[in-house]
Amino acid sequence: MDIIAQLEKEQARQTDLPQMSPGDTVKVHYRVREGTRERTQVFEGTVLHVRRGQGCRDMFTVRRVSGGIGVERIFPCDSPKIENVEIVRRGRVRRARLYYLRDRVGKKAKVREARRTAAEEQAAVQAREARRAQRTERRAASRDQTAARGDEKAPRS
Repeated sequence: MDIIAQLEKEQARQTDLPQMSPGDTVKVHYRVREGTRERTQVFEGTVLHVRRGQGCRDMFTVRRVSGGIGVERIFPCDSPKIENVEIVRRGRVRRARLYYLRDRVGKKAKVREARRTAAEEQAAVQAREARRAQRTERRAASRDQTAARGDEKAPRS
């Protein structure tokens, strides 16, 4: 076996990313290191380009407008820093690369939303409810930890 192919196989992502295409709005949960701390940063935007390479050379480009300035980020699909990618909504486009969105501002930069089937809609509702339940559990666990430490905040009114 080729040495490069063997290295790529070892470094390949264990869990698959969802099937995304240009025009989709996605949230990329990315681990960021700041000094000694490590935290998760969420980058939400429109997928401009999905590059299908061989092995670990797959990449996707996500663009968002932050403070009136367009920010694009290229993520390698096999990066260990990507915790997960969730698709917020599916876009309906007729191009493989949406670089023309760079020149558009405001409502002209919007991508039409693709219609969902009944099964996809049901799956989206279930995923939303599961995320809501996880969030509630995390908040309860955080409250319990705070109460155990004894530095509980004043109750909200």
